[in-house]
Amino acid sequence: LAMGGAVVSSQYLGRGDHRLACDAAKQLMYSVFVVSLGIGAMALAFTRGILSWVFGGIDEEIMGYAVTYFALSALSYPFLAIYNAGAALFRSMNESKVPMYLSLLMNAVNLALCGYTILVLHWDVAGAALSAMAARIVAVAVMLPMLTKPSHTIYIDRLFRPEFKPDMVRRILRIGLPNGLENGMFQIGKLLVASLITTFGRASIAANAIANIISAVSNVPGSAVSLGMLTVVGHCMGAGDADQAVKYTNKLMRLIVLMMVIVNSVLVIALNPILRAFNLDTDAFSIARDVLLVYAAASVVLWPSAFALPYALRAAGDANMTMLVSMISMWLFRVGFSYLLCGPFQMGLMGVWLAMIIDWVVRGAVYMVRFQTGGWRTKRVI
Repeated sequence: LAMGGAVVSSQYLGRGDHRLACDAAKQLMYSVFVVSLGIGAMALAFTRGILSWVFGGIDEEIMGYAVTYFALSALSYPFLAIYNAGAALFRSMNESKVPMYLSLLMNAVNLALCGYTILVLHWDVAGAALSAMAARIVAVAVMLPMLTKPSHTIYIDRLFRPEFKPDMVRRILRIGLPNGLENGMFQIGKLLVASLITTFGRASIAANAIANIISAVSNVPGSAVSLGMLTVVGHCMGAGDADQAVKYTNKLMRLIVLMMVIVNSVLVIALNPILRAFNLDTDAFSIARDVLLVYAAASVVLWPSAFALPYALRAAGDANMTMLVSMISMWLFRVGFSYLLCGPFQMGLMGVWLAMIIDWVVRGAVYMVRFQTGGWRTKRVI
C-alpha cells in the first residue's frame, strides 16, 4: 500500500497537481493504518496457530520464543505501517534524506534498548521485540508532525480529521493491492521454504538465518536505488514522458549493477571475518559460507533484473503483471525446486538457495522482456 501511495503521489507531482498528491497522501495514511490494525489483530488472535502451521517441527523452547516475539511485534504493526507510508511519501517528493535520518534514529533507539533489555534486564526475545516496537513508535512520533507542515511539497492537512475519498483509495489500491498480494505470497512461499529448512537441523537453521541477514545487507544499495527509481519513473509517467522513464531506468539499472559488483566483492573478500563475528559452530559456519559465496556470484548478475527492474514497471502502473510473474515464479520455481533439490537430490540448505537463484533467472528474464517490448507504456494510474 505504501508503494501504491508513492506511485500515485509521484505521478500527480509529475503532472504538477500538488493538491491531489496531498489528497493521495492522506488517504494512504488512513488506508495503511486500518489495514495494519486488522493484520495485527489477526496475528495476536492466531499467534501459536500460525507459527505451528509454518514451523510445526521445531522444539517447544524455540516455539516459545517465536510466540513471544510474534505477539509483541504484532502490536507495532500500525506504527511500522505509518512509518513505511510516510517514508514512501517523502521519497516521492524527493526528500529521501528524511526517511534516512529517521531510519538511523530508529535503529539507534532499537540498538540502545536491545542492549539494555537483553544484556541488563535479561528479557531475551521479549526485550528484542519491545525494543523494536519502541523504535517504531519514536520514528512515527517524529515523522507525523513533519508530514503535516504545508512547507513540504506533499503534506497532510488536518491529519486527525478523517476523510474518505473512494476514487483516490481505488487508485492507491490499483497499485498497492497487487503489490501487497505479490509480497504476501512471496513471504508465504519463504515461510514454507523456511519450514523445510527446520528439518535440516540446528546448524542449517543457524546458517540460513545468518546468511539471510548478510545477504539482505549486501542488497541495501540496490534496494535504495530501486526506491529512487520508483519516484523518478513515477514523475516521468505522470508527466506523460515514457521515453524519459526508459532513459532514467536504464541509467539507474547500470548504477545498481555497479553497486552490486562492489558490495558483493567486498562481501566475498571479508566473508570469513564477518561469519566469525556470529560465533557459529563449525558446521553452521561452513554451510553459511558456501551458500553466501554462491549467492554473491548470482546476485551481481541476476538480482538487478529480478528485483530492481520491476520497480520501474510498478511506477508506470504495471503492477498486475509484476504480481503474476512474482507469484508464479515463487511458487513454481523457488518453492517447487526447493522441495525437489532438498528431497530426491538431498542437497540440504544449498538446494534451497539454488532454487532461489532459479527463481531469479525466470522472473528477471520475464521483466526484461516486458520492459523492452514496452507493454507498460500503455498503463494509466491517474
